[in-house]
This record gives sequence, C-alpha cells and structure tokens, in this order.
Amino acid sequence: MADLVRLMDITLKAGKEIMEVYQEEFDVEHKDDHSPLTIADKRSHETIMKELKVAYPEIPVLSEEGAEIPYDERSDWDKFWLVDPLDGTKEFIKKNGEFTVNIALIEGSYPTMGVIYAPALDTFYFGKEGLGAFKLEEASESKAENETDLVEQSEQLPNVKESDVINVVASRSHMSDDTQAFIDELKKGGQQVDVVSAGSSLKFCLVAEGKADYYPRYAPTMEWDTGAGQAIVEASGGTVLRHEDQERFYYNRENLRNGWFLVTR
Repeated sequence: MADLVRLMDITLKAGKEIMEVYQEEFDVEHKDDHSPLTIADKRSHETIMKELKVAYPEIPVLSEEGAEIPYDERSDWDKFWLVDPLDGTKEFIKKNGEFTVNIALIEGSYPTMGVIYAPALDTFYFGKEGLGAFKLEEASESKAENETDLVEQSEQLPNVKESDVINVVASRSHMSDDTQAFIDELKKGGQQVDVVSAGSSLKFCLVAEGKADYYPRYAPTMEWDTGAGQAIVEASGGTVLRHEDQERFYYNRENLRNGWFLVTR
C-alpha cells in the first residue's frame, strides 16, 4: 500500500534538487512542443524515478520527462504513478516560487491519492480517498513517521470562512479568452467576482483550501499536470469535470493531452 509519508520524502528529495538549481544561473532548453525545460526538471525526474522504483517496484511510472511509453504497453496498467517532476517550469524560470512537484496514484483510470510539494514555499499538500485533503507548512521540518503523524501535523482542507465573494483562480501564464468569458458570466449574476492568480498546480490547491471557488481551465494541459491536483481537490470534497460532458476527469488515455475542464469547490 502506498504511503503518504514515503511520498512526501520523495517529493522533498526532488524539491531539494530543484532548489539547488533555482539558486543558481541555469540554461533553458525547449522541447518539441516549445515548452521550456531545465536541468531542474531532469534532476527531479531522475530522483523521483529512482525512489519510486525502490519503494514500489511493482507499480509502473508515467512521467512528463519519460512520456514516450507506447499506449499498447500502458493500456494494460490498472495502477500507475503519474508524475510531473517540475510543474510550472515557466514560474520556475521567472523565479516567483510558484512551481511544484506532483505525484498521483492512478487506479482504474482515476486518481486515488495525490501529493503536491511546493519547494520554494516548503508547503506539502496531500489527498487520499477515504482520508481527506491536507496542507502541511514547513514540510521539510516534519518528523512524521507514519500517516497518522502526518495527518495530525497537518491542516485539514478546506479551511476557510464562507464568503459572498466568488473567487476564481486563473493561471499567471495562460489566461485565455474563454476563461475570461467564464468570469464575465459569473459577474452577470450580480455577485462580486475576484480573480486569484497562481502558477502551476497551486491552482488546484487553492480550490482544495477553499480560497478559490472555481478553476476553469479552458486551455491545453497534459495528464501529469492534473492528476495530483485532482486527487487533492476530490479528497477535499470538490470536483474536476470535463467541459464537454460534465463527467469526472479520467486518465491513461491514448492521447495524453487533456481537454477543457472545470474545478469546483
């Protein structure tokens, strides 16, 4: 059985690799889809792959930096790790701190557990079916030895007071016309609508915390961008639904590119 404390330890190790690069000058490459890539992405990927293979050798891994696994092979997987070693590379390059390490456990096409670690903030979010969603600040100082310790040290989500203001979280780097149209439609109802900006998977975390009511993503993403965030949002009582049919977002499709979706508290 996958252990949240072990996953936290793995993300902390990956985060350490990322922060070593973050403190220095680094080169930026570009992949075939023109998305940026740094040595931090690679070092985090290598750390996570090594640690997961040692801890859970029986569970395959699908990672952004190793996504060339053919569908014929992975279509038979009933359980696998879905990994984004550095989500928010653009935020990393801007050095604004809003980047994360994401690991989700996908079982039967749906995320059952997810962890998100923001190394620059030293904040760890986690969610698990049947357990709930939680946030742990100063995660690197944690002395949790088991899941019970971890939960006791953490803040259960959501944890905000109800408000008459509708908060919509949008990407710092990817605000689309359709997202703006969604915001404008909410305003027609006469309620005050505030836009909360955030980078990477921290947008999911804001919904899980209750600091945002909606996260409309009407722009392209990939499966590894959303798996861990969906697990945490759903464990907090929220939903992640496909735009075209309002069905729960599912994973390990032949085409790993996500369609539009809406995250709701």
